[in-house]
Amino acid sequence: MEPHATTRHERAPSQLIGGWEAGLMGLLVLLYLGGAIVNPAFFGSAEAFHAVLRDTSRVAIIAVGMTFVIVNKDLDLSVGSTYGLVAVVFARLFASNVLDLNVLTAIILCMTLGIVIGLANGVLVTVLKVPAFIATLTVLFIGRGFVLALTHGQAIYYPGKAKDYPLFFHLGETNVFGFNNQIAIFAVVAVIGALVLGKTRWGYETFATGGNEQAAVYAGIPTNWVRIRAYLISSLCATLAGLMSAAQDKGVTPLYGVSGELTVIAAVIIGGASILGGRGRVAGSCLGALLVVLLDKVLREGWPIKRTVKIGDEEITVNAVFSLPVGAVPVFLGLLLVIAVLIEPHLIRRQVATRFWAWLRGRPPPPAYEIGGVALEGVQTKGAMATDTAMSTTTFGRLLGRRDSLAIILAVLLWLTGVALRPDYWWNLSNSFAILLNYTELALIAIGLTYVIAAGDIDLSVGSVLALSGSTAAYFLKVLGADPFTAIAMGLLAGMAAGFVNAVVTVGFKLPAFIATLGMYYIARGLAAWFVAGQQLAGWPEGYNLLGRKVNDILLHFRISLPPGILRTVAEVVSVQTIWMFFVALMAGVVLAYMPFGHKLRATGGNIRAAAYAGINTDQVRFIALMLAALCAAMAGIINAAYFRSFNPVAGQFRELDAIASVIIGGGSIFGGYGTMIGALAGAAVITLVRALMQLNVQGFSMPQHWINVFIGLILIVAVLIDIWVRQANIFGHLLARLARVRSGKEIAHG
Repeated sequence: MEPHATTRHERAPSQLIGGWEAGLMGLLVLLYLGGAIVNPAFFGSAEAFHAVLRDTSRVAIIAVGMTFVIVNKDLDLSVGSTYGLVAVVFARLFASNVLDLNVLTAIILCMTLGIVIGLANGVLVTVLKVPAFIATLTVLFIGRGFVLALTHGQAIYYPGKAKDYPLFFHLGETNVFGFNNQIAIFAVVAVIGALVLGKTRWGYETFATGGNEQAAVYAGIPTNWVRIRAYLISSLCATLAGLMSAAQDKGVTPLYGVSGELTVIAAVIIGGASILGGRGRVAGSCLGALLVVLLDKVLREGWPIKRTVKIGDEEITVNAVFSLPVGAVPVFLGLLLVIAVLIEPHLIRRQVATRFWAWLRGRPPPPAYEIGGVALEGVQTKGAMATDTAMSTTTFGRLLGRRDSLAIILAVLLWLTGVALRPDYWWNLSNSFAILLNYTELALIAIGLTYVIAAGDIDLSVGSVLALSGSTAAYFLKVLGADPFTAIAMGLLAGMAAGFVNAVVTVGFKLPAFIATLGMYYIARGLAAWFVAGQQLAGWPEGYNLLGRKVNDILLHFRISLPPGILRTVAEVVSVQTIWMFFVALMAGVVLAYMPFGHKLRATGGNIRAAAYAGINTDQVRFIALMLAALCAAMAGIINAAYFRSFNPVAGQFRELDAIASVIIGGGSIFGGYGTMIGALAGAAVITLVRALMQLNVQGFSMPQHWINVFIGLILIVAVLIDIWVRQANIFGHLLARLARVRSGKEIAHG
């Protein structure tokens, strides 16, 4: 009699620590040994090891909270600005030359601020249904605006008053055991976080929600609360890290938390968490944080070299340190983020290492994990709203029925507001066209971004691509002495290269567009600073600057003089960049509205699966859209350098926020499937006019720039909420339908 076949039940993998963490430990040892070989003066000392652990503590604490969010299949891009904002708020509350509160009150208020930020993120994402990357990106920009506004760009220090509160400020110092207290705090937070995620009901609910939210709902798990709770944990961890920094440095600078979200997300992904949700361990995230901080240290500290300096006829050998150029570290961290996210679907889920080990031993390979871990969204776009049909009998009704009508009406109202507040400024033709010049840059970016958003993707890198293209052109003009045509060509090529990488990673490697372009956001910004060594460049041929000049200036450059009259008046105020922008918008608008590609684009964004079934090459459509967005941003960068006759590495900052707001205000849907060129241009006009009005000097008052960025962030959130709850959920349509039923019921009753 043959024995019965038995089924082997393998033990479930540990939720505390596993093989991935062991591999990270080995990699960390090798990396540290490499640093000690390259720079023994720094990495060969116990002080250096202690400094790495101390600096890792704050990053790892934030990574503990981020692990809960990412396992939930969400994302929190606001942790860096939360970290910086909490430190700045503590400084303003505590410093004797500002509010001069006691340390306990300052800590309580900062913790309250952290809770408010976490709740805001959670409610926006769960209750109000704002996509996580949009909600937290906006909070990031708003928080960064608050940091700059509250510090006025200056550092705040309080070492004298800190001596009166040794208990709190000793948290940033070395204890009697010889190590920094922050390391002990990190250890406690890491142990608690690991046990909660791996061994409690909270952790079970988190894994269930991230693995399959719909199944979790059927199992009775309150998934909305689970996701809100994760954002609260993430924000509180960032708050704790900010307070630890305030205790250690006894002061803050406006740069606190810059790029912190990139470091933390990269650490969690490197630690083995899946951007697709349902996978992650706190121990891995902490080791990932240690790896990222160690890499940052190795790159920033450089390595010792010997240089020969010639003084007269005598050559002297001196010791020096070779360090990477300005911007190199953000480039590397951006690459690290993209690579880390690619590791999970292409190596971990396919079990490449396990399969290779089985092949070496001649054993059958284990089954690969399911690759398609993300459910495709259903149809997000809606047909004509009930209100559209109800109001379509009149010309005004047809206007209100358009998705871009809000932007058009707002642009007109804002213009009239400017006329009412400062008619002396607003009616001046040259001032009006000066506003138009500021509008041109944003409108160009919005043109390309309209295609991307209509296709159902997003591009967070457009502002950085603008900077990269302008930096490349400036480098060729100033450093290499190239002619204007070569500089323009190389600037456009650099921007298109960035777009190509975005498209390949998004479409070819199936990475979420917001992650791919977030990585490029830092890579392109770092390269822009790298090319110009972090300095402002100026002084290139006037032939290049003509791209940003008025039409009459160009005619005079070629010794053509127009006679006095209306033609000359217009030529003196209209710039060539404005003409070029409208030409690009016209071509893009015709393609989007009337050409087959425009229909394919909207079909892809409306329902990518249905579009594929209809024979549309959706990958090609998305690829072209991302390339077009990069091209438009590159053109804006070329014009930026010409208009200002110089290039600053901070060019294009916050432009991605402005551009996304422009497209959404103009009728585009954050879920894809909609978008018009008229709407995008009108939305860009709204943002430009809002900035112009807030900077307008009215009776001696004008709003500082940093507060304007906060206001623009709020506008973006409102625009997205209008898209979701007014356009997509058709609140007005349901309200009018209910009123119509009530009215008909009354008529029947009276009849």
